[in-house]
Amino acid sequence: MRATYRKVHLFDVEVENGPVLMESRSTTPGTQLVACDSPAGRLGLTICYDLRFPEVYQALTFQHAAQILLVPSAFTKLTGEAHWELLLRARAVECQCFVIAAAQAGRHNEKRESYGHSIIIDPWGRVVGKLDDPTTTGVAIAELDMQELQRVRQRMPIQQHRLQGRACLGLDTK
Repeated sequence: MRATYRKVHLFDVEVENGPVLMESRSTTPGTQLVACDSPAGRLGLTICYDLRFPEVYQALTFQHAAQILLVPSAFTKLTGEAHWELLLRARAVECQCFVIAAAQAGRHNEKRESYGHSIIIDPWGRVVGKLDDPTTTGVAIAELDMQELQRVRQRMPIQQHRLQGRACLGLDTK
């Protein structure tokens, strides 16, 4: 398995009481979504700030058949405290996927600190793995039950309902 994803959404913001972070000064955004097969299941690849754009995760799930959404990140301490777990759990529930989010933790320099809190979430939105100390380096482990993923998707067929709703609204049904 080999796949390359280039981050689509660049983090160009001024963090309240924090640094000015302008990824566009040194990075060119990617132009395509990437999903690939692995021994664990079909992976949807994303990076950090992409988490704030649910359409990315929906496309990876409903168009590219992702079962596991990967979200390596370096969320700032301020935004991480406010939104990190909330957004990850929302992506897991709305896409009915496992979410694995490896997160940098600690101080990068005097102006930048990352939140940490690596986490694994199941398709029902339950936290099934995380570090005992969320601000240190470590490995979180969880069993990903693909049969449970299928049961969740069968009991609540979001993909089918999404297409029906989009058709009723006259929207693109991809």
